[in-house]
Amino acid sequence: MITVTNPPRFLLIQTAFIGDVILATALLEQLHTARPDIVLDVLVRKGNESLLANHPFLNEVLVWDKKEGKYSSLWRLLQIIRARQYDLVINLQRYASTGLLTIFSDAKMTVGFDKNPLSRFFTKRVIHQFEPGVHEVDRNVKLVTNLPASFGAINVGRTRAKPRLYPSPADYEAVKSYQNQPYVCIAPMSVWFTKQYPAERWVELIKALPEHLTVYLLGAPTDASSCDAIMALSGRKSGIVNLAGKLSLLQSAALQQGAVMNYVNDSAPLHLCSAMNAPTTAVFCSTVPEFGYGPLADKSRVVQTPEELDCKPCNLHGRKACPLGHYQCAWGIRVGELAKLS
Repeated sequence: MITVTNPPRFLLIQTAFIGDVILATALLEQLHTARPDIVLDVLVRKGNESLLANHPFLNEVLVWDKKEGKYSSLWRLLQIIRARQYDLVINLQRYASTGLLTIFSDAKMTVGFDKNPLSRFFTKRVIHQFEPGVHEVDRNVKLVTNLPASFGAINVGRTRAKPRLYPSPADYEAVKSYQNQPYVCIAPMSVWFTKQYPAERWVELIKALPEHLTVYLLGAPTDASSCDAIMALSGRKSGIVNLAGKLSLLQSAALQQGAVMNYVNDSAPLHLCSAMNAPTTAVFCSTVPEFGYGPLADKSRVVQTPEELDCKPCNLHGRKACPLGHYQCAWGIRVGELAKLS
């Protein structure tokens, strides 16, 4: 019998990339709705903590510095986690390092996916698999279904929760000057080459968009030069602004929320749109939405090549180059289909 404190204290571990953290916020929404008194803490990798600023349901955000002193930082975190005496540790990650944190957390109950190499030592492990119509947020919520009765009435329900972020008033103020006219946002880059719609095609899209729409290019500081090149090739003398590296993640989310349309690859900006319920056109090149990472906004659509390609999908996460050299999964996507605003 697990004796649970009142109120119970949970730790959610998601130390993967930006998009994974954003999607994990759907679980925070469901847990808070099911039982508002739960004390919720989250562990993320350094650099992603800014996503959770202002989050009204979070008690504490723990940060793992995976670049500087990775293992010494992990050891310090373990001491903190053990001192918290969590009732439940929910591990969304599928790597051994977070598995170690979980099994040595001294939590009363631990749960995670079977793909974690240390999951056999968890109190409960859940099968992680790709199924038609099952989104990542659906997979995550399976971790907290059928908890022991000692946790009280925690019923996450059957309705899919959406991820949600909470830009501050200062974030909205920071982008207010860009919202004086109708606009679209384009996030043309991705960490993985085979998730990127080709720059030449982004240029064609910009040329196909109505001229009264201002175009904002979004991305990380490392994307700024690529966005500059797209701007130059577009031939637009005005009505296009490169904001790559100039806005924080939450500021970008605030800007996307007010856009006529957001054009994104299968990457983090897609999930920012889902968290803000912002209109989304998601471009899937080498990957497919059936993996469970498609858009969740009320107004959203997926655009892919209409060709049946034996090589698509070639990988879950994307690759640094097309293994076959033709990259037809991207070049086959029609700009005319992409340019539709409704």
